[in-house]
Amino acid sequence: MKNAIIVHGRPEKEEYYSDQYPSASNFHWIPWLQKQLMIRDIKADTPEIPMAFAPEWNTWRTEFERFDVNEESVLVGHSNGAGFLVRWLSENKNVKIDKLVLVAPSFNRNEFVHENFFDFEIDPKLKERMNQITILNGLKDCDSVQKSVKRVIDEIDSVELIEFPDNEHFTADDIGVEFIELLNVILK
Repeated sequence: MKNAIIVHGRPEKEEYYSDQYPSASNFHWIPWLQKQLMIRDIKADTPEIPMAFAPEWNTWRTEFERFDVNEESVLVGHSNGAGFLVRWLSENKNVKIDKLVLVAPSFNRNEFVHENFFDFEIDPKLKERMNQITILNGLKDCDSVQKSVKRVIDEIDSVELIEFPDNEHFTADDIGVEFIELLNVILK
């Protein structure tokens, strides 16, 4: 059965603990995308990572692995969620999927991310285990995201890059809550 797993990024600590914001898996364009996939009979899950403001590898892996990943799966990651998916797939070389979609991927270490979260080598043969890898990149996004995009393109063959000259990090403040271009990438 075709399914999608949408992995959110790292929220700010204040945002995570505030009742003024939805949970990370229900924020920005994620609920809209989940609904769009569901009405097209694609099961769509959005794991909610505990204490996601301070990413810790084992916690993220445990939450993600609660869901079925198979040859018909589409994996979508935003920001640190995209970086997580690249590492998870690089470390699980027996896993085959349909598509990997990285939205503003980030896997650079900083003061918020546990020191070993992005301690991995990208599997250069990652593309051989899927039909498509696509990166959606806002050209006005920060340098660390641009470096992550470059790293993926340099280390993995046949990555499709879609650039948005006027966008930043693809948050609700940047693009709103609908992300039609992302939906189109998943459905094509």
